[in-house]
Amino acid sequence: MRPIRAACLGTATALVTLLACAPVAGAAATDTGSAHAGGKARTITLRAVVQELHRFPVLEGSVSQGDRVVARSDLSYFSDEAHTKIGESHVTCTTTRGGDDEAEQCVATYVLPDGELAVQGMYFNYLDQGPFDNAITGGTGKYDKARGWVHSEPAGPGVRRFTIHLV
Repeated sequence: MRPIRAACLGTATALVTLLACAPVAGAAATDTGSAHAGGKARTITLRAVVQELHRFPVLEGSVSQGDRVVARSDLSYFSDEAHTKIGESHVTCTTTRGGDDEAEQCVATYVLPDGELAVQGMYFNYLDQGPFDNAITGGTGKYDKARGWVHSEPAGPGVRRFTIHLV
């Protein structure tokens, strides 16, 4: 059995940017025009820093099917060394497979300037804190009818790098 604290830390870093709604191009993020206008693809790279993370276990002391994790992260452009907050990510994950080979289904909303992005997908073995990809399922405002994916990878303790690929 894994301690709850370790589970929370792993989930926090995974979720920090899972749906931190933020997203790897280089130093600058390109974010021009509507996500569906003109069929132009674009990439946004964000830094997500976990601000709150809570696990609601079904059974104390173990990771079990039905456990829930709720997290909120601050988002900034990855190229911004001052880490100026531009938005937040709000994520809820439900454990669908417990044990050492854990799986979670996650739903996230990235609140960004000029709109929101809706994202969902699976995250496996969060204690590894490795990379993952999730699907963009829609959005509002500038991101109305958005499609694409978000790639997340660790970028330090409690920090993840999100690369949002809008197509």
